[in-house]
Amino acid sequence: MSETTIALVTGANKGIGYEIAAGLGALGWSVGVGARDQGRREAAVEKLRAAGVEAFGVPLDVTDDDAVAAAAWLIEERAGRLDVLVNNAGVTGGGPQEPTTADLAAVRRAVETNVIGVIRLTNAMLPLLRRSASPRIVNMSSTVGSLTRQSGYGDDTGPLSVAYAPSKTFLNAVTVQYAKELRDTGILVNAACPGYCATDLNGFRGVRTPEQGAAIAIKLATLPGDGPTGGFFDDAGVVPW
Repeated sequence: MSETTIALVTGANKGIGYEIAAGLGALGWSVGVGARDQGRREAAVEKLRAAGVEAFGVPLDVTDDDAVAAAAWLIEERAGRLDVLVNNAGVTGGGPQEPTTADLAAVRRAVETNVIGVIRLTNAMLPLLRRSASPRIVNMSSTVGSLTRQSGYGDDTGPLSVAYAPSKTFLNAVTVQYAKELRDTGILVNAACPGYCATDLNGFRGVRTPEQGAAIAIKLATLPGDGPTGGFFDDAGVVPW
């Protein structure tokens, strides 16, 4: 069984997820690149390995029970445990998302991946995380998941969104519930806000780079044992719920 720190990052074939994998790999960790698309997954693993990262591919669709079970089995066979899980995979659900005219299928898509997928994968990985000396779970949220900021009606709250933004608020609430249940286990569970990064999720309109967005996830993945749990953080500190 490996003594190297083992991490799994979902949606790691590109964007913020890739940069999280690269950042954790730069620490000398072994990083599982979770992604649905085989070609993109393999390309990301090859690129990471070329940069000196001990990367391995994990075929993974968080909306599929069998795929999630297979991913847990793969990590079990490879390392026997998991130290860090970064739930980064996410979708917008599709648009437009004005509440009064939105396609309900868009809401279902966003919740299925961004919330239910996180619960499905986290529960599958918990037996492996419990074997770690310093287990951490990082859920990649968004500034639009903050109800405090959304209710401010300012220019920084993003477009009207009845699918994506509420799915991130839902994810924040789920993060709190996991932290409460796992409080006495040593597993720290937190939500990360990467800021408005230029990724294909927003048509590359963001003002931050994926590498900048990855920094808070890396920080939360490497928290000391007395670090916070059940919180929502960005580079500046605590984000209001």
